[in-house]
Amino acid sequence: MLSPELGHYALALACVLAAVQGIIPLIGASRRDARLMALAPGLAIGQMIALSASFLSLIYAAVTDDFSVQNIAENSAVSKPLLYKITGVWGNHEGSILLWALILGLCGAAVAAFGRNLPSALRARVIAVLGLVATGFELFCLTTSDPFARVWPAPMDGQGMNPLLQDPGLAFHPPILYTGYVGFAVPFAFAIAALIEGRVDAAWGRWVRPWAVAAWCFLTCGIAMGSWWSYYVLGWGGYWFWDPVENASLIPWLTGTALIHSAIVVEKREALKIWTVLLAIATFSFSLSGTFLVRSGILNSVHAFANDPARGVFILGLLGVVIGGSLALFAYRAPALTAGGLFAPISREGALVLNNILLCSLCAVVLTGTMYPPFMSLLFDRTISVGKPFFDATTIPLALPLFIFMGFGPMLPWKRAQLWPVLQKLWIAAIVAALACGLAVFRLSGVLPIICAAAAVWVIAASLTDLAERTKLFRAPIGTSIQRARMLPRAIIGTAIAHAGVGITVLGLAAMSQAQHKIVEVPIGTTEQLAGYTWTLKAVEQEPGPNYTAMVATLEVRRNGQFITIMHPSKRSFNSQNQTTTDVAIHTNMLADLYGVLGDRHGPDNNPTYVLRLHYNPLAPWMWLGALIMAFGGALSLSDRRMRVGAPQRAKSSSATVSVS
Repeated sequence: MLSPELGHYALALACVLAAVQGIIPLIGASRRDARLMALAPGLAIGQMIALSASFLSLIYAAVTDDFSVQNIAENSAVSKPLLYKITGVWGNHEGSILLWALILGLCGAAVAAFGRNLPSALRARVIAVLGLVATGFELFCLTTSDPFARVWPAPMDGQGMNPLLQDPGLAFHPPILYTGYVGFAVPFAFAIAALIEGRVDAAWGRWVRPWAVAAWCFLTCGIAMGSWWSYYVLGWGGYWFWDPVENASLIPWLTGTALIHSAIVVEKREALKIWTVLLAIATFSFSLSGTFLVRSGILNSVHAFANDPARGVFILGLLGVVIGGSLALFAYRAPALTAGGLFAPISREGALVLNNILLCSLCAVVLTGTMYPPFMSLLFDRTISVGKPFFDATTIPLALPLFIFMGFGPMLPWKRAQLWPVLQKLWIAAIVAALACGLAVFRLSGVLPIICAAAAVWVIAASLTDLAERTKLFRAPIGTSIQRARMLPRAIIGTAIAHAGVGITVLGLAAMSQAQHKIVEVPIGTTEQLAGYTWTLKAVEQEPGPNYTAMVATLEVRRNGQFITIMHPSKRSFNSQNQTTTDVAIHTNMLADLYGVLGDRHGPDNNPTYVLRLHYNPLAPWMWLGALIMAFGGALSLSDRRMRVGAPQRAKSSSATVSVS
């Protein structure tokens, strides 16, 4: 029978199993003891089962309204809808850390289940590293973030969930985002295991890349869902505000993207090995830092949880052990690393190196802008604001050359290439981008939006050109092209799709710079004009909800006298939390969003006025559509048999020398 006590004991058992998982297989691998190494998969699966029991116990407590559990009393209520009772389990600090630990346990179990083709010593070390990381998380849960802590006397009803979190999009956003964060623990574990073992080669690159791609896909979807939530729940009419928590997810996404591209070079050319190892360490370190800094209260955000000094101290210690320890190991092994895998600057490797430089430069800019204000406040007691103007001015100049070279990279040969033949293949893409630039001059205002739109079209056209060249489209009979398309590796198609997704997202961002909006205070029956549309407030009525009351507006939209849609923006009042939220109304045709927000009510009861925020957002859906296309491209690449089938077994070597470039 599930209960808080069972959940707590299961969490403690998982912590013990994780500690054993982190120690015994490492001893076995160092001694080449097959029996000790063989314990690793069973320990990983056992830890995952214990964590699952603990997490299910917390869900059971929430569903059954067990308010003797402090976590449930503070974040749930009897009137709360069942969906949000379940998803609210991870909508708070304690539950989110337990979810993080569960996903990490699932990653360890996945390596145990799907890593049977790995050399036994490497497999044992990877699972052991994951166990050591999991031990830190589970100790954090047990000591300063216990999700099963009791409260007495138990209240008759709970305080309820933050109304902003009672939304389907945000309900499923954390598990997807956390899977992306925690998924990079597997490449991190491979990197640490390789440094301990003293070998990084092409087979290692092939083993790492699928895990990195899978984590990147989840992180991409998680970021997109968070952006979509801020767009339609917060009611600000925007999609990304360079909030510290938004940046905390973008930073590992940038280094994770660089990691994927570097792993390709390791697999294909056995070059950039040490750089790839460093990227694997950095990506997971940024995942840890971003998530935990928010929970320590150092970063203030609309997303942040409550500040707790004890948690902050534990977090600082855990960050020091994981990040400091991994970087110390990296520095210790560095003198033994040797170079290899030479290539010319103009080559696919060279393009990927440039890709890495630009991505890491973007990461450095975002990291600096995010962390500089809190550290200035901490060290000098000075308040500094770093916002959208800074990030736009510093990231766009770095992103534009990245987009330009994205078109060249996939078409360059390995090792050594000539630029002119590639340019000859891309002339159609260049013409399409030039035409797009000319069109943008008439449709967009501002130099940067025009350049960004042209660069986005260039990326899309170059991706399609790459596929056309590989299938000999228009240069061979259509049947031949179809046959060649069927024979193309899914990884190549997935890469082109992911790159096109980047272009679609950038097009949406460029178009959103031209968004129009107005804020008005009007009585019922008033008509307003915006972006060629007439918006008429027809009525405002009170409607009851499951745990709130809503003030719902009826907003009619017409264009040139022709009916377009009826929109129902609302304002919800949650009595138990004494909070009010907005429920945005959005009408889209995929080329633009009509976006309405209902604000406060003013004036006398017999002639009230209502605040309306009206927006016209061109190509807004393309931002999230592009992100989904990116993730789909990554998933398609992941389905390539060459990525799903393990690399050939590495030749045994008695040497402890690392051959890395």
